[in-house]
Amino acid sequence: MAMEAMLSGLNSGVVLSLIAVLWTVVWQNLQHLQLQQFFTRHLSRHARRLAAMVDPYLSVTIAEYEGGRMKRSDAYEEVKAYLSDASARGVRHLRAEGAKDADKLVLSMSDGEEVEDEFQGARIFWGAYSKQPPRSDGAAAFWGGGAAQEERRFYRLYFLELHRSLVLDTYLPRVRQLGRAVMVKNRQRKLFTNISTSQWSDGGYMRSAWSHVAFEHPKTFATLAMDPVEKKRITDDLDMFKNGKDYYGRVGKAWKRGYLLYGPPGTGKSAMIAAMANYLDYDIYDIELTSVHSNTDLRKLFIETTSKSIIVIEDIDCSLDLTGARKNKAAEDDDKDKKDGGPPFRAPGEKKDTSSKVTLSGLLNFIDGLWSACGGERIIVFTTNHVEKLDPALIRRGRMDKHIEMSYCGFEAFKFLAKTYLDVDSHPLFDAVGELLREVQITPADVAENLTPKSLDDGPDSCLEDLVKALEEAKEKKASGGDEQDQQDEEEQPHAQELGRRPGPMPCGLGEGAGRGQGEEGERRG
Repeated sequence: MAMEAMLSGLNSGVVLSLIAVLWTVVWQNLQHLQLQQFFTRHLSRHARRLAAMVDPYLSVTIAEYEGGRMKRSDAYEEVKAYLSDASARGVRHLRAEGAKDADKLVLSMSDGEEVEDEFQGARIFWGAYSKQPPRSDGAAAFWGGGAAQEERRFYRLYFLELHRSLVLDTYLPRVRQLGRAVMVKNRQRKLFTNISTSQWSDGGYMRSAWSHVAFEHPKTFATLAMDPVEKKRITDDLDMFKNGKDYYGRVGKAWKRGYLLYGPPGTGKSAMIAAMANYLDYDIYDIELTSVHSNTDLRKLFIETTSKSIIVIEDIDCSLDLTGARKNKAAEDDDKDKKDGGPPFRAPGEKKDTSSKVTLSGLLNFIDGLWSACGGERIIVFTTNHVEKLDPALIRRGRMDKHIEMSYCGFEAFKFLAKTYLDVDSHPLFDAVGELLREVQITPADVAENLTPKSLDDGPDSCLEDLVKALEEAKEKKASGGDEQDQQDEEEQPHAQELGRRPGPMPCGLGEGAGRGQGEEGERRG
């Protein structure tokens, strides 16, 4: 009996072992066949059908950024503009922004609000939302990261499934078209500078590489002291660019154009940029290169610019070492290091160099590299006092397409300034001024200052007498061998240092040998 009981126990153990082995093999095969995923998909499909019976609405989400937060979505801005009018009528909590009209505001929905729209019998609901991104978001790390990251904002519209074709094929394209029209109507032009900002608002945590103020500069081509023929050539060139989208696409070029403005200080380079912006109705992005730490940061700045804008780098000859002597300078530094036995020694407590590391190569890629084709309708403007000292690769045609010389004041420019400031077309002193201008170099800014009335008693006679006196004094200094340029250069250098710019080997004073034709386009032949 004991033997039979033992054999029965052994048989039971063998059977259980066989069952366990068979179950393991079967389970592995089931996993291999992915039956678990099959059942999950099947259940999810039925769950969606059940949910559709309870909630028959479909949704479309339009996010604020696209491309991993590298580019602001045009569709989001267009929807925001389209909903601004509806938001004012049907939403309790609104967000207000400045408008083109100083007495009006542009309104939009705060997060969590919803507004209803109707189109050809279809009822459509728009909602504004935001959510905190995960801390592991790689895009947030690319843009600086940090404990607090910018919230992801988006609009979401809901509509019945029976209106799917109507909403997707007709309604949404119409929303974008009307939104663009509203944006043009309410657009307030802005002046940007590369000072990064991070702040909390009712829309969440906002981070941007740019700060801005409203652009309200009054300068136009109508008040710009320049030869009328040259002025017409520039405005025609701007018109061709603004209306040249199809042309640039046909020839396979990015829709951008480069302008190089060069000449002595006070000849109207900054005024020219303001006139261009007012003529084209563009925003201005003013880049201070000495504040840009690397080529990557420069690329980030470019990505965050918008179309219909002028990107400006003023006094580029004073901003960085981008002169044609860069190779000689590098060779001299290498020779010095070898002679001294290596690079300069840095003490353990000495601070690391935090100056700009933007290179000529990085700036060239910024102008016409692959990233320059992101977006469109952009103008890039460089200004300089010493065009002859810039690297030829930086200002060649294709990068700086049009070279415009802003020179000393000629007689035609003087007559324009006299008409603008004094409202006179002729005067007995005009001949004396014309004779002196042929002998003395003076900037339009200096002429304008002398023609500006300083009191209620000043008129055309006194102002023109002041100008003649200033020209005669300049003529006497020139005859006596006094070098006015050296004095102005000494005044320019400390000013550049106060602005945080590296003066470099070249002073930012008056250029030698500048032409007299105000606004004359300089053709550099390489």
